[in-house]
Amino acid sequence: MTGRFDEIFGDQLSRLKEEGNYRIFAEIERHCGSFPRARRHAKDGSSEVTVWCSNDYLGMGQHPAVIKAMKDAVDLCGAGAGGTRNISGTSHLHRLLEAELADLHGKDSALLFTSGYVSNWAALSTLGSRLPNAIMFSDSLNHASMIEGIRHSRAQKRIWKHNDVEDLDRLLSNCPEEASKIVVFESIYSMDGDIAPIAEICDVAEKHGAMTYLDEVHAVGMYGPRGGGIAERDGIANRVDLIEGTLGKAYGVIGGYIAGSATLCDFVRSFASGFIFTTALPPAVTAGALASVRHLKSSDLERVRHRKQVESLRTKLDAAGIPHKQNPGHIVPVMINDPVKCRYISDVLMQEHSIYVQPINYPTVPKGTERLRITPSPLHTEQELDRLVGALRELWSQCALAKAVA
Repeated sequence: MTGRFDEIFGDQLSRLKEEGNYRIFAEIERHCGSFPRARRHAKDGSSEVTVWCSNDYLGMGQHPAVIKAMKDAVDLCGAGAGGTRNISGTSHLHRLLEAELADLHGKDSALLFTSGYVSNWAALSTLGSRLPNAIMFSDSLNHASMIEGIRHSRAQKRIWKHNDVEDLDRLLSNCPEEASKIVVFESIYSMDGDIAPIAEICDVAEKHGAMTYLDEVHAVGMYGPRGGGIAERDGIANRVDLIEGTLGKAYGVIGGYIAGSATLCDFVRSFASGFIFTTALPPAVTAGALASVRHLKSSDLERVRHRKQVESLRTKLDAAGIPHKQNPGHIVPVMINDPVKCRYISDVLMQEHSIYVQPINYPTVPKGTERLRITPSPLHTEQELDRLVGALRELWSQCALAKAVA
């Protein structure tokens, strides 16, 4: 029987490869203190590469304060958390980090999860399943974790056009008055790098008595005077009912969280299976995240340097005629729009130029919009920026890709 199923699995994998959408993982070994350089391991040996696609946007996974906090926590507490938060897993560090995150977003409370995916899935599935007559209004480009959470809740859903406030208003106007309405959206969308009109969305939600659920995973640590995200930057965090974030991107560790009123967080804590039945974050991870959040609350140096490098990369790409999506954020999508060429360019960058940038193909992005998703960091040098753009210019001509018109 196993052979029969393996044949089915193999057929579908073959089709994926033929379409150019089969994913190959690069085996990368990050070295402490060397980011964005890392060691790539392959069949023909190992070599140093420069990483251009990390979500460790500010290099905080390599920051001395974060590393020290993690080492100290291992010495003090050992390795594991000891169980779920309900069964011997809640530590003093968990409570300290939750208080720090609540303060970051100006909320009464926060609740930790093992990842950003889990926090979205658990919180949305709980809200949608337990609020009476719930209807979820989801932006059409929301992350898979949000889509899965809404689906698992079995609540009614309405999909509104991406960042289209008028469409959201129309959909909300056409739903029953007694429904529990929840507007679900992101601040920064990870593949295009565009930013939601949060204030306008809040205007519409408040008009219709809807709860607002904002995913800030690509913005926390990056924007605002203390790293509280786009909502903090725009001075409107107080208007958002629930803010969801991650500790695995700009904060450089792992974990997810929600922040909101004390009652809301207690509600999710008490009913979310994705929280109740999951082993808690280990002490070292929690301590590292705590150190990272505290550091970025008081230091703007990383964000300032980061913005400079993003702007420098965009300027160099424009000068070389390399097309990239214009957006106000920190993600630079270089558009190739062909899955085979996207994979080829990524492979050549790695093999011939020691540049690692992962191709982004379907189903992460729609077919025909394949891209290299480049994320410069404050630790990339000008020389590394020049080397990346020079390699792309060479490959653009080699692959006969259209150049952007200045």
